[in-house]
This record gives sequence, structure tokens and C-alpha cells, in this order.
Amino acid sequence: MKEKVEKLIKKDKDKTKTTENNRPVWLKLVLFGVLFIIQIAVLFFITTYVRDSLGFLLVLIPLIEFLVFIYIFNNMSNPMYKMAWLLLIIALPVFGILIYLYANFDYRQRKTRRRFASLFNRYYPLYENLVDEEIQKELAHEVAQVGLTSEYLLRSRNFPAYAAQGVQYQPEGMIHFEDMLVELEKAKKFIFLEYFILVDGYMWQAILQILKEKVKEGVEVRLMVDGAMAFANLPDDFERQMEGYGINTRIFMPLKPIFSPYQNHRDHRKILIIDGEIAYTGGLNIADEYINRKVRFGYWKDSAVKIQGDAVDSFTLMFLEVWNILEDGYLEEKYLREEKSDLPRDGYVIPYDDSPYDYEDTGKEVYLDIIHQARKYIHVTTPYLIIDYEMQSALSYAAKSGIDVKIVLPHIPDKPWVFYTSRTFYKELIEAGVKIYEFVPGFLHAKTFVSDDIKAVVGTINMDYRSLYLHLECGAYFYQTDVSRQVEEDFQNILEDSKEITKEIYQDFPFHQRVIGRVMRLIAPLL
Repeated sequence: MKEKVEKLIKKDKDKTKTTENNRPVWLKLVLFGVLFIIQIAVLFFITTYVRDSLGFLLVLIPLIEFLVFIYIFNNMSNPMYKMAWLLLIIALPVFGILIYLYANFDYRQRKTRRRFASLFNRYYPLYENLVDEEIQKELAHEVAQVGLTSEYLLRSRNFPAYAAQGVQYQPEGMIHFEDMLVELEKAKKFIFLEYFILVDGYMWQAILQILKEKVKEGVEVRLMVDGAMAFANLPDDFERQMEGYGINTRIFMPLKPIFSPYQNHRDHRKILIIDGEIAYTGGLNIADEYINRKVRFGYWKDSAVKIQGDAVDSFTLMFLEVWNILEDGYLEEKYLREEKSDLPRDGYVIPYDDSPYDYEDTGKEVYLDIIHQARKYIHVTTPYLIIDYEMQSALSYAAKSGIDVKIVLPHIPDKPWVFYTSRTFYKELIEAGVKIYEFVPGFLHAKTFVSDDIKAVVGTINMDYRSLYLHLECGAYFYQTDVSRQVEEDFQNILEDSKEITKEIYQDFPFHQRVIGRVMRLIAPLL
């Protein structure tokens, strides 16, 4: 396969080029930063004007604060999110209130929330048609707790359970990549790609050459990339270039130099769907570091999962729902399977997603379910660990109850301030009996959750505020499949290359890192 990839890239040197209309990334970032700072400066000017010129209004500030506090305490957001806003308002009364009002009553965010709600209502019947009552009953009778998890996913967002078919855990980026290429070449009807990060290079060029060939064969190809990452990594005319190849392309919420909270909700999902027969998800984006063709933070450890059969329909609907939210979309039943798959069964799988627009923290609830239902062990890999009190308490309770709780994080970080913030949670968890490890060879980007050899989640959901509350995410919940055992085997292999962080090691962390981490932890829910 490696030789074939090389030939594909050499066959067509028509790479994504930067044209005269494309500004360098550094220039875009500078312009964006300047415009952003100007908006913050305007808010400060308004604050100063109110304080100096309209002093009589200052007597109303305590009343306004009180009313804002009542509103914050009574809304549906996470308690840590509320606390961060309260701290900001107390520290900077006028400015804090202006920022809060601007952030929480922004018309773009409200418009986006309405569009998501509308699309969900329109897609609800399609999800409902996928429900197999026999499978739901089987899970309910299998184990009461698992039945509750499946009922929650069905009732909260109508995600049905399926008999797992052709599921395969892929523990390395290159294994995943080579399998992707094999399956892409087999495509006959359509290919849907949705990624948080796409960077031109060896990996993308190999995929792009196949996509262009498939378009010529009459295969429909759709590509969706997050707007923030497209801003940083892709040329300005990327959409036009892809459309020129016949690849229908959309950028999810293009980044604009406007201070608005709606831009904080990014599409962090990674989904590839081929002909409605195969779906992939996991931690891997399309960039060379994910397959270790490029070294950025030591060895890059990641994972993905391949799913075949009936469960692919759920991923197809997840993709189409977000695709059509970007503009006035319509129902597209034609992409769903017409017949039930006859592939052999191997346990159960429930594909699901998570959105910041539905007041349902699906990703967090699934993780909590696994923690509360564990009887022997809970093993987690995550690149970040910035969690709320509820998650921290659940992990601590499990460890104190005698359950083997282990969490592995990277030793070489991609974002130092996030790394320092993650490390501030070590002390409390270690003292509760949770064992914390760091993956020494490099950056651990895999997002896996496995318990008792029978339950596992593989997906895009990190153990941090952004994934659990702010991003669009997705995952697959497995019960009694080989995937659960394979994830656990991979976890044990990761442990061999990791070092345990003891209280003594934690106390030796550089003082400045601990200070930065503690300060960042105050505002982490807002970032």
C-alpha cells in the first residue's frame, strides 16, 4: 500500500497551491488579531465612558449585577461555566457585564441554535425509522445499566442501538490511513468527509488523488472542514479549488474577525462515510503528523474505529444534518441503506454525536454512565484533562470504591497552557486513588474510554470543556464487541511506554507551570 500511495502522489503533482489571491497565514492572523483587539478596545472605551461620564449610573451597577447573577444562576449552563462568568463580573463589574451580555445574547448564536433545532426536528423521523425495537429490547435485557444508556441515547437525541457488524479498532494512524485508501478506491456511489483539521501534505494528496478519480467515475464527493482550522491551514480559495475538481465543499462557520461566542463552537468531528457501507471516526484528522510522516511533538499516538453495516446510517445522518445546517438544506433519505446488512454480528454499537446547541451534554453523560456502571476498571486515554467537579467527583468516587481507574495523557504537549491546566487536576485525582500516566514518546491524541472488557467508546471527545460543552463531537459506544477488548489491549501497550505520575513527581513540576495552570483553570470554561 505504501508504494501505491507514493505512485498516487507522483502521478499528479497538482497540489493545493497558494494563488495571488491567498494571503499568508501569518498576515491573516495579524489582521484577525488587530480587528479583534479593536473590538475589545471599544468595549473598554464604553466601560470607561460609563464610569467617567455617566457616573450617576454607577449606583445602578450593583442592581444590574444582582439581576445578571440571578439570570446566570437560573440558566441551564454548566456550574463551572457560571462560576467563571461570576468571577469575571465581580472582578470587572461594568466590563464583565458588557462582555457577558454581548456573549450570551449574540444574534448569530441564537440564529445558529434555531437552525440546529429546526434541522433536528426535520431529521428526527429519519433517525426514528432506524430504530430496531428488537435490538433495544435485547440491550435492555442484557444488563440493566447498559439498557439505561441505550435508552438515554435514544430518548435524548434519538440515537438507536445496532448489532455491531464489521467493527474494527485501528490503534495507529498509518493503519487507519492505509485502510481508508483501500476502501476509498472501492467507492461506487458517494464519499462524505468531515474533518476538524485538513493540512496539505502526503496524507491529503494521497486522499485527494483518489477523490478526483472517483469524481470522474461519477461518485459524489462531499467535503466539510471546520472554519477555524481552514483559516489557519488552508488557502483562501480552497473551496473554489475543490469545486473545480468536482468535490462539493463547505467550510463550517468560517472564522471572521468578529468577537462573537458562536465562533467558539467548532466542528471537532472526524467522519468518513463510503457508500453508506463503511464509516470511520476517531481522533485522526488529515495531516501528516497523524500518521507520523511529520514529527511535531514526538511520536503521535492516535486511534480510530471502522464500522460497517446498518450502524453506518447514523453517521450518514450526523453528517447530513451538519452539512445542511450551513445553508438551507433538505432531507436526503436516498443516502440511507435500502436493505438490512447481512454481515455477522459482534455485540452492539451506538453511534452518537454531541452539539452545544441542544442543552444536552451527550458526550459527558455517556462517559459518566461508563464510570458509574464500572465494576472492575475504567481506562481512559485523552490528550487533555480539564474537567468539571461532577466528572472529577465521579472518577474519584470510582477509585475510592476499589475500581482500577487509570488515565493516560501526553508527556509532550501540543499546547503548553492546556498541558499546564490539565496537570492541575492530577493532585486531587491521585489523592483519590486515580492513577495518572503520561505517554513518554510524544503526543497521545487518542480519545478512548474502556471498562470491564465489555464497554468502550472511540470517538473525537476529549476530557475537556471544549469537547464536553463547546464543540460538535461524535463517537461510537460499543458493548460486548471485540473493539472493547482491542481498546483495552492497546491501552496496556500504551502503559508500557508511559510513566506514572506520583505525588512526588507532581510536587517537582516547575513552579511557573503550576501557577500558569492554576490561573488558566479559573477561566478554562470560557475558553
